[in-house]
Amino acid sequence: MKRKSVSVAMAAYNGQQYIQQQMESILKQLHMDDELLISLDFSTDNTEYIVQKMAEKDDRIQIVHGPSLGVLKNFENAINLAKNEILFLSDQDDVWLDGKVERILKEFEDEQVQVVMHDAAVTDENLHIQISSIFKERNVKLGVKENILKNGYRGCCMAFRQSLKDDILPFPKTIPMHDQWIGLVGELTGKNVLVPEVYLLYRRHSKNETDLKHAGILQMLRWRKDIYTEIEKFKKKKGFKSS
Repeated sequence: MKRKSVSVAMAAYNGQQYIQQQMESILKQLHMDDELLISLDFSTDNTEYIVQKMAEKDDRIQIVHGPSLGVLKNFENAINLAKNEILFLSDQDDVWLDGKVERILKEFEDEQVQVVMHDAAVTDENLHIQISSIFKERNVKLGVKENILKNGYRGCCMAFRQSLKDDILPFPKTIPMHDQWIGLVGELTGKNVLVPEVYLLYRRHSKNETDLKHAGILQMLRWRKDIYTEIEKFKKKKGFKSS
C-alpha cells in the first residue's frame, strides 16, 4: 500500500527560541512529497529569519503569512492551505519523537478513521520530563459528551484527513480551541483513535500560547456551553440526531 502524503500545519509567532529544534524533529520524518507548512503571524523576534533560512535549504518547508488574529485563526490558515492527504498539527516549541509519522499513518489505513491522537510527555523548557503521560494525567478518552465536559483533545498530538476540512472549516467563532472542535467533529463523522505510545515532548515554558492549567469555573462553563451549541448546530446541519 502506497504511503499517504503528509502535510504538517504549524502556527508560528515569536517562536525563535525553540522553532528550529521542532522543525528539525519534524523534517527528518517527512518524505520528499510531504510538506511542513508554517503559517507565520507577524513576529517581533527572529522567527521569520530562522524559518526562511531553513526553507532556503529544504523545499518541503512552505511559509505563508498568518492573519495575525490569534492562535485559532493562525491554525485555521495553516490547515486551510495544507494540501496533502493526512494533516498533522504542530506547535512551534515541542519536539516530535522518532517514529511518530509512520505509526500514526498506520491508523489511517482504516478508511473510517478521521482523527488520530497519540500520547505525549510534558517537559520543562529544557525537555526534562515532568509528566510521563498526558493520557494518564488527564484521563483522556474518546466520546463526544466526555470531551465536551472535559476536553482531552490536544492539537499538537493530532492528525486528521484532508477530507475533514470541509466539516471543520471555518472554525466557529465561539469555540474555545480548535483541537476540541476537530476531535468532536471527527467522532461525529467517522471514527477517532487514541494511540497510547508517547510521540511528543510537550514543552511548557513561560511563553506558551496555551496552558495545561484549568480556567476558572465560570469560564469553563461558558466554554462547555459554547462548544455544545456549535456541536448541536453541526449535527443539525448534517442531519444527525441531536442529543
